[in-house]
Amino acid sequence: MNPALLADLVRSTASEVLTDRGLDLAALPDDVGVERPRNPEHGDYATNVALRTAKKAGVPPRELAGWLAEALAARDAIESAEIAGPGFINLRLAADAQGAIVGDVLQAGDAYGTGDELADRNINLEFVSANPTGPLHLGHTRWAAVGDALGRVLAARGGKVTREYYFNDAGGQIDRFVDSLVAAAKGEPTPENGYGGAYIGEIAAQITTAEPGVLDLPDAQRREEFRRIGVNLMFDEIKRALHAFGTDFDVWFHEKSLHDSGAVGAAVQRLKDSGNLYFSDGAWWLRSTDQGDDKDRPVIKSDGQPAYIAGDLAYYLDKRKRGFDLCIYMLGADHHGYIARLRAAAAAFGDDPNTVEVLIGQMVNLFRDGQPVRMSKRAGTAVSMDDLVDAVGVDAARYTLIRSSVDSTLDIDLDLIVRRSNDNPVFYVQYAHARLASLARNAADLGVTVPDVPDFGLLDQPREGDLIRTIGEFPAVVASAAELREPHRVARYLEQLASAYHKFYDACRVLPIGDEEISDLHRNRLALCVAARQVFANGLSLLGVSAPERM
Repeated sequence: MNPALLADLVRSTASEVLTDRGLDLAALPDDVGVERPRNPEHGDYATNVALRTAKKAGVPPRELAGWLAEALAARDAIESAEIAGPGFINLRLAADAQGAIVGDVLQAGDAYGTGDELADRNINLEFVSANPTGPLHLGHTRWAAVGDALGRVLAARGGKVTREYYFNDAGGQIDRFVDSLVAAAKGEPTPENGYGGAYIGEIAAQITTAEPGVLDLPDAQRREEFRRIGVNLMFDEIKRALHAFGTDFDVWFHEKSLHDSGAVGAAVQRLKDSGNLYFSDGAWWLRSTDQGDDKDRPVIKSDGQPAYIAGDLAYYLDKRKRGFDLCIYMLGADHHGYIARLRAAAAAFGDDPNTVEVLIGQMVNLFRDGQPVRMSKRAGTAVSMDDLVDAVGVDAARYTLIRSSVDSTLDIDLDLIVRRSNDNPVFYVQYAHARLASLARNAADLGVTVPDVPDFGLLDQPREGDLIRTIGEFPAVVASAAELREPHRVARYLEQLASAYHKFYDACRVLPIGDEEISDLHRNRLALCVAARQVFANGLSLLGVSAPERM
């Protein structure tokens, strides 16, 4: 019995108790919950339903808890129910009811952990969206890992997810990029506020090789050629690095297309017509303070040129026209002000501001031998995605970047994440899967198979129960990760599952030794191991991390 079914059983039992006692059924909360107690000696699960119901029902909590405990203990799936503290109820499941979780996993397979609560949501998930002016740095790499994992988690719970990359290929940063390329091609120093690093010289050399006479062209034509070819080469480099990192996008959206098509002008005019922009000091302003911004933002500057937010307005409107009812933006630490601005954009177009969600990610710092790693010879100013992957590999990089909340700055110990020991979280989790794969191979060699008709009542040892209950939590963990937009919850859960499995493996022998006859206990323990392996594979897949067969 998984936690969701147990919660249903507790609620239905509480409903019967209230009815039998002539108490108001409305006192019973809709979301009756069960959770695993911190101390396993207190039981398999605990519920506070009596505490939450007693006041409205007009009875003392411990008295109501006593009635509920008696009724629950009479259920076939419940081995015991005991009152604790002011009115908690500690529950122990019958072994066969608890073991049914194993059957659920074996039946669901790859679908175990999925759900449909987001089935009615059409989600645009925009992440990374780095300017095409240089290689992806560590901040972009964190979003590439976390964003991809979040997309997988949202899809697992039924959401229709479109992963989108927004290329900022218009504006002053592109002009500085072009100036830097031209200077490098001429052998001149990097312009003030330009881009340095070996990659600028590499791209400039590719352009002059492809177009030998490009430096002899008139200035405007020369700059246009460097812009066209250079930006495309940088696009290709970014796409290559992301694909190698296991992160692919459904849509590559170009900011320049919004300006070229007139979409920016149309969006601004729509807001003028609706009165959602106001004119002051020669400029047109969006009332972003209405959504918590520290000041209103200019959309059309006093010189008549669109401000950067004008493109954001058109881009949001374009997303809505494409049918997205939830637009999630994943932005860097220096973009906190965009939360209010983007919500204000939604409100200005007549939408619920909650149509927009903005996730802000903090910085990533690398350390080796206790010293910070700062410079990349190729990028010039920061450690790049390729630098990190070259140092630790894709799996270790992705897992390490995902397993911590993006709300906090992340310090990565390069020495730790390449270590093949239990101190390294990604190794700890992947090794558990590899150990299970090895066990499956050994079972096949010995002729031990999963029983056609399992007897999960045989799985009554404490370590078996711990592992089963941990397996049973996986769907709720994935649902929570989707609801809170926190894929790190899946990684932390897998580490708990690995701990439960390693302890089980050390305490419970799965396969026969020597001439020992194959028993039903061997077969049912193998079924538990197959279920555990499935959950590891499902969880690692959600993170975009491999589940190795051997290590």
